[in-house]
Amino acid sequence: MLGLDRGEIRIVPSTDVWPGLFEEEKGKLEHVIGRHVISIEHVGSTSVPGLSAKPILDIAIAVEDFDEARVTIDPIVELCYVYRGEYGIPRRHFFVNGEPRTHHIHMNEITSPDWGNLVLFRDYLRTHPEASAEYQALKQSLITFPGMDRTGYQDGKASFIQQTIERARAEMK
Repeated sequence: MLGLDRGEIRIVPSTDVWPGLFEEEKGKLEHVIGRHVISIEHVGSTSVPGLSAKPILDIAIAVEDFDEARVTIDPIVELCYVYRGEYGIPRRHFFVNGEPRTHHIHMNEITSPDWGNLVLFRDYLRTHPEASAEYQALKQSLITFPGMDRTGYQDGKASFIQQTIERARAEMK
């Protein structure tokens, strides 16, 4: 159901199980770090009903302050996550879980553009089925390229994601 081997790029059909798996993980996280966080959200493709996805749950956690949120690192690590530091995105705490990989945690300040973009992109895809279908078609086309790797896959989606976020912001005005 969940799990992607290192270096593997694979898309699987959406399943009704993903929201429940997120809620289960959210409960564990709330138990150990709840008093230190503002919100825990299911983001990424597994959070969009009907959208095929890599079988990894993306969890976004909003905090008030990046530095103060360091108190959450050890409790999350005790839940079998590996802390990867900022992992290329300044002021983000990033965690991974599972081998094969099953979960990613993106912890950002609630006021950060990264937090806003994760939630805005998810919400737009949830409410715009045509955009969700277009995104699915893009992802499926990317994985068919011979030699496609994780970086190429991410780069191939970047323009669509940015344009979608811009459309979502324009609709909010």
